[in-house]
Amino acid sequence: MNSKPADAFARLVGIMDVLREKCPWDKKQTIQSLRQMTIEETYELADAITEENWKAIKEELGDLLLHVVFYAKIGSEEKQFELEEIINGICEKLISRHPHVYGDPANAGNVNTAEDVKKNWEKLKLKEGKKSVIGGVPPSLPAMVKAMRLQEKAKQVGFEWDNKEQVWEKVEEEMRELQSAVGSRQSAVSSRQSAVSSQQSAPDSYRDDNQQSVVETGHALSVQQQQQQHIEEELGDVIFSLINYARFLQVDAENALEKTNKKFIHRFTQMEQEALQNGKDLHQMTLEEMDAIWNTIKQRQEK
Repeated sequence: MNSKPADAFARLVGIMDVLREKCPWDKKQTIQSLRQMTIEETYELADAITEENWKAIKEELGDLLLHVVFYAKIGSEEKQFELEEIINGICEKLISRHPHVYGDPANAGNVNTAEDVKKNWEKLKLKEGKKSVIGGVPPSLPAMVKAMRLQEKAKQVGFEWDNKEQVWEKVEEEMRELQSAVGSRQSAVSSRQSAVSSQQSAPDSYRDDNQQSVVETGHALSVQQQQQQHIEEELGDVIFSLINYARFLQVDAENALEKTNKKFIHRFTQMEQEALQNGKDLHQMTLEEMDAIWNTIKQRQEK
């Protein structure tokens, strides 16, 4: 076995021991103070991966490795666990979750593809005491990533469409339900506006008293809130279905959206710069003028 990685890792552990003892900032850190920085480092790695920037990936992996060693050092100081326990723990997990590699081939089951490995992995987790196939999805995950993980885990027990055409039919079904919810709210708004207009034009003797108007207004607001919640629910269903469709297309939905975000940021900042070069400010321009610059930038990028 190559000793270079082990030597390099031992060097990092030694540096952490020295910093924890002699550096005021490092001595002050706790698992709580490191938490936000760990999240930030993870997102920086995710950005580097999206951009396929290998130099940045190498650097960000180093930062995350530092955090692992940092948490291990604090855990040791608090007499909770040692670094070797962390390493041995993941080693034992990998061995137990790969019986087709480390176990008796006769008892490993029919594991021939990557999908077989995933299904077997989830079965083994349930045998180890997990109560649900989807129970391992962290609640704090960003919603889109969480949707992807939930769908992927549900797939391992067969809760899955047969093909992408079926998934797209589900997307269209959810879109129709969203359009229906939006249409219902618009109809209700129009009806309320018509009723208010009729009441205002009616003679005083035919108008409801103030107390009745207050009651009806409160009820109308309650109905409007329910309709808005229904629209939100239906929109969530559309997004969830689209994420599922992306998965069938073998597209990372979160990464695809992030690439679109970056493309929008680039084009918008370019539009701002070109407007300034022409002596204009976006606040003073019409949508048509901004759209013309946007399309010019888009055409240049697509060539």
